[in-house]
Amino acid sequence: QAQLVESGGGLVHAGDSLRLSCTASARDLYIPTMAWFRQAAGEERQFVAGLRRSAEPQYYADSVKGRFTISRDRATNTVYLQMNSLKPEDTAVYYCAGGSPILSALRTTSAYRHWGQGTQVTVSS
Repeated sequence: QAQLVESGGGLVHAGDSLRLSCTASARDLYIPTMAWFRQAAGEERQFVAGLRRSAEPQYYADSVKGRFTISRDRATNTVYLQMNSLKPEDTAVYYCAGGSPILSALRTTSAYRHWGQGTQVTVSS
């Protein structure tokens, strides 16, 4: 099972930007679909963004559309989440996920086999 390692979280002010990175430990392992989820305190883990083999189209939760951008670098087996115009409600632990879900399950946590350890993002008002 591939290990996903995230980085890039931190404490920022509202309106700031952050970029999260997630790299698969086995660089020769190709994971078809990569996604980001987040979990706020006391809430369930929710889909944030995802992209499949072709990297187009990208899929986003309505709450982050227009502010967040997901991308991937196949050469380094890394997926990124660029987060702009951050809001306090974006505060959560962000998880990288990898797998091969069918399109209808793209936003479902149970459809992903590989998970990172999570990275905290805190946005102050």
